[in-house]
Amino acid sequence: MNFKSVLILIIATFSACATPQKPNQKTLKIGEVPTWSKEAIWYQIFVERFRNGDPSNDPTPKDIAGAYPDFVPEGWKITDWGHDWYKDDDYIQSITEEQKAEHNGFETFGQKSQLRRYGGDLQGVFDKLDYLEELGITAIYFNPLNDAPSLHKYDARYWRHIDRNFGPTPEEDLKIIESEDPLDPSTWKMTGADKMFLRLIKELHKRDIKVILDYSWNHTGNTFWAWQDILKNQEKSAYKDWYWINSFDDPNTETDEFDYDGWLNVKSLPELKETQAQNHKKGISAFEGNISSQQAKDLIFNITKRWLDPNNDGNTDDGVDGFRLDVAAEVPLGFWREYREVVKSVNPEAYLIGEVWWEDYPDKLLDPKPFLEGDVFDAVMNYRWYRSARQFFNASPNKLEASEFVQQLESQRENLNPENNYAMMNLVSGHDSPRVLTSLFNKNKYKYQAKPDDNKNYKIHKPDAETYQTLKLLLAQQYTYIGAPHIWAGDEMGMWGADDPSCRKPLLWKDIEFEDEIAHPLNLERPRDKVAFDDELFNYYKKLIQIRKDQPVLSHGEIEFLVVNDQKDLIAYSRHDDQTEVISVFNNSNQPQTIRIPVITSSENYQDALSNKIYQVKDLYIEVSLAPRTAMILIPQA
Repeated sequence: MNFKSVLILIIATFSACATPQKPNQKTLKIGEVPTWSKEAIWYQIFVERFRNGDPSNDPTPKDIAGAYPDFVPEGWKITDWGHDWYKDDDYIQSITEEQKAEHNGFETFGQKSQLRRYGGDLQGVFDKLDYLEELGITAIYFNPLNDAPSLHKYDARYWRHIDRNFGPTPEEDLKIIESEDPLDPSTWKMTGADKMFLRLIKELHKRDIKVILDYSWNHTGNTFWAWQDILKNQEKSAYKDWYWINSFDDPNTETDEFDYDGWLNVKSLPELKETQAQNHKKGISAFEGNISSQQAKDLIFNITKRWLDPNNDGNTDDGVDGFRLDVAAEVPLGFWREYREVVKSVNPEAYLIGEVWWEDYPDKLLDPKPFLEGDVFDAVMNYRWYRSARQFFNASPNKLEASEFVQQLESQRENLNPENNYAMMNLVSGHDSPRVLTSLFNKNKYKYQAKPDDNKNYKIHKPDAETYQTLKLLLAQQYTYIGAPHIWAGDEMGMWGADDPSCRKPLLWKDIEFEDEIAHPLNLERPRDKVAFDDELFNYYKKLIQIRKDQPVLSHGEIEFLVVNDQKDLIAYSRHDDQTEVISVFNNSNQPQTIRIPVITSSENYQDALSNKIYQVKDLYIEVSLAPRTAMILIPQA
């Protein structure tokens, strides 16, 4: 063999041994975010309430055992999809007085609703892929899919597997799970639910829809396998250092001395131990430190890599595109820095978004800057934007002047890396807040006394026409502002609902018959409301989504406020780059208004994308007239 042949053989051998790389993989610079995250149209899916596509996998009493309220009433069954939301299920009557006494009477709707299951599953998502594509969404944020007994899945039994009742073979899945070593990834297998989720990822990617998973690394459920070992073995458990345990049970006494910290003092959600204790009762803020147990961290990292690259071949096309991280401000920054390194080493284009919400509820929201320095997250859920926009467009809880609104928006962006601002998830509602229509219908503080259990005067019925008009104004701003717009599944259908749990009603599919809503949880008088899909609102969402897709400047362009008029309650701003601009105009007043707006393009005409009206440019200005409480999205015409 000659020298050239030997050299070729050596090169070929080296290449075969090298770690395979994703063909289009690139390395992001510090502070850079995935390009696709700026262009995303987010759609948040809570699978249990999305659609029941396969009744054969519906949860049984055995499947929900261990979730709040720690008992399953006699006669419990799946709730009919079209059930009047506030009407009690029949099985509520079988709850014993002893069971009620253990939960302060168990009388509130919030308590009773935790027993409900509707049977939503992954097949239900498959069934509605054409619907999602028609709407125009480009990214899905799934609430937790990990195996858990609750309806919300934040109380994990097993982080590493998709919930057994979301897939086709619940009983077989349980046998597979129980055959594995939870700490040894080499023993982990794919359950029927896992395989179905991988098929769903593949199908969504075919439709150019990204997928992110929701995880809470702050706590587990009390049915979590490591926690169950602690309950059994107490101080002798190999996992005793994973959690904040204050005292173990003394077997020599009749009293159970076992005590531990649960998230927000919820004992069904035991908290993982950090290297530094935090007292969140005094407020929440970013803090240094790490998760205490290296074993727990390794488990988290292995599960994360499992879903980023399921077959571990270096090509991440078959995996998720990122993670939404629950209660992120209550987890140490040192852990998040390590977590980012793990995620980006597998897929640099993976998106990391944190739930960074309250510093001091209900008045002060957290500044996300410590989480957006380039070494933790790409973005956070932009609750700050919505609270400001709600106050401006809805005078909730009081009127915000146009100049104050603009100042708040600019203040929210100014101390952050511009890249992070463009990657923000701009949401108006979600699984932990009132649906946007109900949020606007009630003029209270943002997410404060926002359900009848807390406020008997809170309006739970169908919002009025004025609220729908306000929503259209708000959405026009959401879809033309910096940051990626988000839809909480069902908002586009016209769903209304108070804060959790009533923001989690089952979705309004047209092939399902819904009972009229007539029940009130406090047995008060209320209007009788028809419950049905709102085609007009759906089409408005579709139009805004298409406008944003057709105008890349809305995802990438700079922003300049052109008109800010407190007296007339007007704002207008330009989203622009070197080639083009889109101008958004808002008449927030109850009077018709005429506005003269400067333009920066050489176009002779602009068209309002909402009404299709044409406006002529004169001396680098256009003059438009807006009806009360309306918006325009002006696009230059070639």
